Amino acid sequence: MSEAQKKFYLTTPIYYVNARPHIGHAYTTIAADVIARRHRLLGDDTFFLTGTDEHGQKIERSATAAGIPPQQFADQVSAQFESLWKRMGITNDDYVRTTEPRHKRGVQKLFQLLRDRDKIYLSTYTGQYSVGEEMFIDGPPGTIGPDGKPTETITEENYFFRLSEYQLPLIDLIESGELNIQPEVRKNEVLSFLRGNPTSLILQDDDPLDVAPSSLDGISRQKIAIALQNDTLRKSAAGNIYVPGALKDLSISRSSFKWGIPVPGDEKHVIYVWLDALANYMTAIGYGSDDPADQAKFEKYWPADLHLVGKEIIRFHCVYWPAFLLAAGLQLPKAITAHGWLLFEESKMSKSRGNIVRTETILDAFGTLLTKSEADRRVKGTASAVPQPPPITDAALAAVVPSSSEEPAPPTKAEQDLFAADVIRYFLLREIPFGKDGSFSFDALIQRYNSDLANGYGNLVSRTLSMIGKYFEGFIPEMDESVTEEISSFRKMQETVNFKDGFISALLGNFERGEFDRFLQGMSIYVIGIVDETLTLMAPWKNKTTEAETTRNRIWALYYAAESIRIITALLYPVMPYAASKVWAQLGLGDIEQAAANGELKDLRWGGLKPGTKLGPLSPIFPRADKGLIQIMTDMEQNSATPKPTEPAGLPQVNIEVDNPAHEHTEFRESPISSESATPSMNLIAETVHPIAHQSAVPDTPQIVIDDFVKIDLRVARITVAERIPKADKLLRLEVDLGYEKRQILSGIAEWYTPEELIGRNIVVIANLAPRKMRGLESHGMLLAASHGENGKPVLATFGEDIALGSRLR
Repeated sequence: MSEAQKKFYLTTPIYYVNARPHIGHAYTTIAADVIARRHRLLGDDTFFLTGTDEHGQKIERSATAAGIPPQQFADQVSAQFESLWKRMGITNDDYVRTTEPRHKRGVQKLFQLLRDRDKIYLSTYTGQYSVGEEMFIDGPPGTIGPDGKPTETITEENYFFRLSEYQLPLIDLIESGELNIQPEVRKNEVLSFLRGNPTSLILQDDDPLDVAPSSLDGISRQKIAIALQNDTLRKSAAGNIYVPGALKDLSISRSSFKWGIPVPGDEKHVIYVWLDALANYMTAIGYGSDDPADQAKFEKYWPADLHLVGKEIIRFHCVYWPAFLLAAGLQLPKAITAHGWLLFEESKMSKSRGNIVRTETILDAFGTLLTKSEADRRVKGTASAVPQPPPITDAALAAVVPSSSEEPAPPTKAEQDLFAADVIRYFLLREIPFGKDGSFSFDALIQRYNSDLANGYGNLVSRTLSMIGKYFEGFIPEMDESVTEEISSFRKMQETVNFKDGFISALLGNFERGEFDRFLQGMSIYVIGIVDETLTLMAPWKNKTTEAETTRNRIWALYYAAESIRIITALLYPVMPYAASKVWAQLGLGDIEQAAANGELKDLRWGGLKPGTKLGPLSPIFPRADKGLIQIMTDMEQNSATPKPTEPAGLPQVNIEVDNPAHEHTEFRESPISSESATPSMNLIAETVHPIAHQSAVPDTPQIVIDDFVKIDLRVARITVAERIPKADKLLRLEVDLGYEKRQILSGIAEWYTPEELIGRNIVVIANLAPRKMRGLESHGMLLAASHGENGKPVLATFGEDIALGSRLR
């Protein structure tokens, strides 16, 4: 690697092999591929890693239920992920599996290093374990887990990692930005977890306080000063308050099952997933190997420049993983970015809800748009075969194959897959702000495809190049720079797409910050839109007063449009590599992959499309999609959801009883045990017993009489304080104003609402519910919310009109 060439190492989470891949897995992997392609075309020495996580009790039991060994079970599911990424044209440089010898070797080396540095100790733990969710939870024996089934009481001897030692170092690293966590809401979530809850240690009063952490609002300066003096509170390097000891030690081994990597020297234990799986980011690039080439590779690429993860696993990547690395004396990743969830028609995708969308469904359905019938639409012969203008509003304008008499070959299945993969790539990145939750539906997919791709980019390419074929025999026209009349519109077009001008630079800035939706929105509305509008204004298909004026207008209009298309295509290449390759070839520029490798897409300049360049064979880029595809995809999903008797026994979709979790995570299904010297789990979920009304297709609740209903006192209240509770992932502490009094209510809605978005909302509460204690805090009341389907997002009951606080619902 030359001194001028930068390295760029990025990773996806490694996906847990409890189920076949779905569109949520593809979302993360697509984003990583887009970023990798961009860095490669910039000339960076790029390494892109993905893979699968294959250990744990859940896999062991699922394999037993399927009647096959765990390794065979993992092999089958991992192969589906790897095959899908190849089918979609994902350009990962390596694919790591946690059952590989190289990974096992590296994990054992890391474990031994931590033990040698006295960062690991042996202790025992007794707790309630949810097999369905692979996690310990807080509660007595028989507690119902998040999968809806009773937990099992497990007593184990475990190895524990001294995580508690790294509370302040991690706070300082994150607050300083040295460990860069994006988006900001995830950074704040991690910091809140690390800082603990100061309000649980000191009483509140009405004294004003002007300090940064919002959780300290309402606490007097005097009480904070006393707490700091007594060492019950401390300050970070940035001056922010935290609770010392809020971060507990972490179990990193299990002895109740065998499907995992054995602890070196103590093989009755297997290494727990939060050390096993996270280490893949190093083992895949040579960590733990004695081979000098592998060691050189690790030195070259580590630390990772970017970890891409789902938001539900941000804590494990931003707390446990950097703590492991600090304890081992290894460098930390430079940045960790968490994306949101894909919601299928407003509900989080989950097997238990039956709303999983498989990427293969979209590949197969949209691939049918690129069929032999489309190839037949390619017109043999010369430009004379092009219909007469005006073609301006016809998205399916027939194209030209200049000077060719060969019958075009129909697209292959691989081409159909890559075409459909581009559709998925564009939709997910255009529709969903990266880092936030976003909705996916087949209807939205069709609409976005037709509006932005078929009627937008694809139509601009088809009509521009077909007119060049018609009027200039398929050659880019020669510009006459001495012509100065009537070119203001063309100059506007040039200014719009000029790579070095402010607008395109701003769009690329959006791309570099991961704001893919803003980048693509700008490309579609402003860049492609302005070029298309200018072409329409100049109407090169119309005759002017004289033949010379007509020719001049066509030369300027079509050259400027074609050159704009070249620059647009280069910019869109990382997002839609297959479509970009087709447009690039139609422009007569050859292989775009080679152009990217040669650096031709890095520093674009106006004028790169040389006059006299002969166009390649033309064909529609994005045939218009009929809405009938919606029903086709819906039917395909319904058929896929029903297991067929002929399917191999090892596929996880047949293991309904064992493999039916309440939430569909992207990876790492097992959750850790935390302890001061073996205490309950850091992922306590007892708060999930907070009831939320769920809507079923046919309600079967028993009838009540009016006397029963009037016993319930429903009141209007306003949320004035909302904050997370340490070690309670799904629980929020709320203070509500009922008009006549203020109350504290604990609610299990942290998975769906941030504290910031709740403050100030008027809601409905059950005001006469008997108080109950949760997490040592009293909850006096309950919020009302509705959700669709089991475990659907709760939507808080609220009001569209102003109403006095304390008003009763009747």
